[in-house]
Amino acid sequence: MAVPTILVLPFEERGLIPNNPRFPALVYQQAFRPDQADLAATMEQRFEANGWPPAWRNGIFDFHHYHSKGHEVLGIARGSAELALGGEGGRELNVRAGDVLLLPSGTGHRRLSASSDFLVVGAYPPGQSGDILRDPPTVEARTAISRLARPPTDPVSGRDGPMVQHWSDGL
Repeated sequence: MAVPTILVLPFEERGLIPNNPRFPALVYQQAFRPDQADLAATMEQRFEANGWPPAWRNGIFDFHHYHSKGHEVLGIARGSAELALGGEGGRELNVRAGDVLLLPSGTGHRRLSASSDFLVVGAYPPGQSGDILRDPPTVEARTAISRLARPPTDPVSGRDGPMVQHWSDGL
Protein backbone atom coordinates (compact mmCIF):
# COMPACT_ATOMS: atom_id res chain seq x y z
CA MET A 1 0.00 0.00 0.00
CA ALA A 2 1.27 3.46 -0.87
CA VAL A 3 1.71 6.04 1.88
CA PRO A 4 -0.50 8.92 0.81
CA THR A 5 -0.16 12.60 1.58
CA ILE A 6 -3.34 13.68 3.38
CA LEU A 7 -4.96 17.06 2.74
CA VAL A 8 -7.38 18.11 5.48
CA LEU A 9 -9.96 20.57 4.13
CA PRO A 10 -12.53 22.01 6.54
CA PHE A 11 -15.33 23.98 4.91
CA GLU A 12 -17.87 26.40 6.31
CA GLU A 13 -21.29 26.84 4.76
CA ARG A 14 -21.06 28.52 1.34
CA GLY A 15 -24.16 29.76 -0.46
CA LEU A 16 -26.34 26.77 -1.34
CA ILE A 17 -23.86 24.25 0.09
CA PRO A 18 -24.07 23.44 3.83
CA ASN A 19 -20.75 21.56 4.00
CA ASN A 20 -20.11 19.75 7.28
CA PRO A 21 -19.50 21.70 10.47
CA ARG A 22 -17.94 18.70 12.30
CA PHE A 23 -15.87 16.80 9.76
CA PRO A 24 -13.36 18.07 7.18
CA ALA A 25 -13.03 16.67 3.69
CA LEU A 26 -9.92 14.48 3.34
CA VAL A 27 -7.88 14.01 0.18
CA TYR A 28 -5.53 11.02 0.13
CA GLN A 29 -3.01 11.87 -2.57
CA GLN A 30 -1.65 8.72 -4.23
CA ALA A 31 -3.26 6.31 -1.76
CA PHE A 32 -2.99 3.63 -4.46
CA ARG A 33 -0.35 2.94 -7.08
CA PRO A 34 -1.89 4.23 -10.32
CA ASP A 35 -0.16 1.66 -12.54
CA GLN A 36 -2.19 -1.34 -11.35
CA ALA A 37 -3.96 -3.38 -14.03
CA ASP A 38 -7.46 -2.92 -12.54
CA LEU A 39 -7.21 -0.04 -10.10
CA ALA A 40 -11.00 0.28 -9.86
CA ALA A 41 -11.35 -3.31 -8.63
CA THR A 42 -8.43 -2.85 -6.21
CA MET A 43 -10.09 0.25 -4.74
CA GLU A 44 -13.44 -1.50 -4.47
CA GLN A 45 -11.84 -4.43 -2.66
CA ARG A 46 -10.07 -2.13 -0.19
CA PHE A 47 -13.18 -0.04 0.48
CA GLU A 48 -15.24 -3.22 0.98
CA ALA A 49 -12.64 -4.74 3.33
CA ASN A 50 -12.80 -1.55 5.42
CA GLY A 51 -16.59 -1.52 5.69
CA TRP A 52 -17.46 0.82 2.79
CA PRO A 53 -19.29 -1.32 0.20
CA PRO A 54 -18.74 -0.05 -3.36
CA ALA A 55 -21.88 1.54 -4.80
CA TRP A 56 -21.02 2.75 -8.31
CA ARG A 57 -18.44 3.43 -11.03
CA ASN A 58 -18.79 6.57 -13.12
CA GLY A 59 -17.56 10.19 -12.94
CA ILE A 60 -18.42 13.25 -10.87
CA PHE A 61 -21.28 15.58 -11.80
CA ASP A 62 -20.35 18.91 -13.38
CA PHE A 63 -22.61 20.86 -11.01
CA HIS A 64 -22.28 21.68 -7.32
CA HIS A 65 -24.11 19.12 -5.21
CA TYR A 66 -23.94 17.49 -1.79
CA HIS A 67 -25.35 14.50 0.05
CA SER A 68 -27.33 14.60 3.29
CA LYS A 69 -27.76 10.84 3.77
CA GLY A 70 -24.21 9.60 3.45
CA HIS A 71 -20.51 10.21 3.77
CA GLU A 72 -18.93 9.43 0.38
CA VAL A 73 -15.57 8.04 -0.65
CA LEU A 74 -14.43 8.69 -4.21
CA GLY A 75 -11.54 6.66 -5.58
CA ILE A 76 -9.95 8.07 -8.73
CA ALA A 77 -9.46 4.84 -10.66
CA ARG A 78 -8.42 6.24 -14.05
CA GLY A 79 -7.53 9.57 -15.62
CA SER A 80 -7.47 12.98 -13.98
CA ALA A 81 -9.79 15.88 -13.22
CA GLU A 82 -10.04 19.33 -11.76
CA LEU A 83 -12.64 19.43 -8.99
CA ALA A 84 -14.23 22.11 -6.84
CA LEU A 85 -14.90 21.20 -3.20
CA GLY A 86 -16.90 23.17 -0.66
CA GLY A 87 -19.18 25.07 -3.06
CA GLU A 88 -18.68 28.42 -4.82
CA GLY A 89 -15.42 29.97 -3.65
CA GLY A 90 -14.30 26.69 -2.06
CA ARG A 91 -11.17 24.79 -3.01
CA GLU A 92 -10.17 23.78 -6.51
CA LEU A 93 -7.84 20.83 -6.81
CA ASN A 94 -6.46 18.43 -9.35
CA VAL A 95 -6.90 14.71 -8.78
CA ARG A 96 -5.44 11.77 -10.66
CA ALA A 97 -5.51 8.00 -10.69
CA GLY A 98 -4.58 6.66 -7.27
CA ASP A 99 -6.08 9.58 -5.30
CA VAL A 100 -9.03 9.16 -2.92
CA LEU A 101 -11.42 11.80 -1.60
CA LEU A 102 -13.43 11.29 1.57
CA LEU A 103 -16.33 13.73 1.68
CA PRO A 104 -18.42 14.02 4.83
CA SER A 105 -22.14 14.49 4.30
CA GLY A 106 -23.00 18.04 3.27
CA THR A 107 -19.71 18.66 1.45
CA GLY A 108 -20.20 20.34 -1.91
CA HIS A 109 -18.36 18.92 -4.88
CA ARG A 110 -18.34 19.20 -8.66
CA ARG A 111 -16.18 18.35 -11.66
CA LEU A 112 -14.72 21.36 -13.46
CA SER A 113 -12.90 19.37 -16.15
CA ALA A 114 -11.68 15.83 -16.69
CA SER A 115 -9.64 13.66 -19.01
CA SER A 116 -11.64 11.53 -21.44
CA ASP A 117 -10.76 8.35 -19.50
CA PHE A 118 -11.76 9.71 -16.05
CA LEU A 119 -13.28 6.96 -13.86
CA VAL A 120 -14.34 7.15 -10.22
CA VAL A 121 -15.31 4.40 -7.78
CA GLY A 122 -17.87 5.57 -5.21
CA ALA A 123 -18.80 3.98 -1.88
CA TYR A 124 -20.75 4.75 1.31
CA PRO A 125 -20.84 3.16 4.76
CA PRO A 126 -23.59 0.56 5.25
CA GLY A 127 -27.04 2.10 5.51
CA GLN A 128 -25.93 5.39 3.95
CA SER A 129 -26.57 6.69 0.45
CA GLY A 130 -25.70 9.51 -1.91
CA ASP A 131 -28.85 11.53 -2.35
CA ILE A 132 -28.07 14.32 -4.83
CA LEU A 133 -28.99 17.74 -3.47
CA ARG A 134 -28.48 21.03 -5.32
CA ASP A 135 -30.85 23.37 -3.50
CA PRO A 136 -30.28 25.19 -0.22
CA PRO A 137 -30.44 22.71 2.65
CA THR A 138 -33.82 22.16 4.27
CA VAL A 139 -34.23 21.72 8.01
CA GLU A 140 -34.50 17.97 7.33
CA ALA A 141 -31.27 17.90 5.32
CA ARG A 142 -29.39 19.87 7.99
CA THR A 143 -30.70 17.51 10.67
CA ALA A 144 -29.63 14.46 8.66
CA ILE A 145 -26.14 15.91 8.11
CA SER A 146 -25.73 16.76 11.80
CA ARG A 147 -26.86 13.30 12.95
CA LEU A 148 -24.70 11.23 10.62
CA ALA A 149 -22.01 9.74 12.83
CA ARG A 150 -18.44 8.95 11.94
CA PRO A 151 -18.14 5.44 10.49
CA PRO A 152 -16.02 3.03 12.56
CA THR A 153 -13.35 2.58 9.89
CA ASP A 154 -11.45 4.67 7.37
CA PRO A 155 -12.26 3.45 3.83
CA VAL A 156 -8.59 3.35 2.80
CA SER A 157 -6.69 2.45 5.99
CA GLY A 158 -9.19 0.76 8.29
CA ARG A 159 -9.39 1.34 12.04
CA ASP A 160 -6.26 3.51 12.29
CA GLY A 161 -6.70 5.66 9.21
CA PRO A 162 -6.72 9.44 8.83
CA MET A 163 -10.52 9.61 9.07
CA VAL A 164 -10.38 8.20 12.58
CA GLN A 165 -7.91 10.95 13.57
CA HIS A 166 -9.55 13.92 11.80
CA TRP A 167 -13.21 12.97 12.35
CA SER A 168 -13.10 12.67 16.13
CA ASP A 169 -16.88 13.23 16.64
CA GLY A 170 -16.27 13.36 20.38
CA LEU A 171 -15.05 9.74 20.45
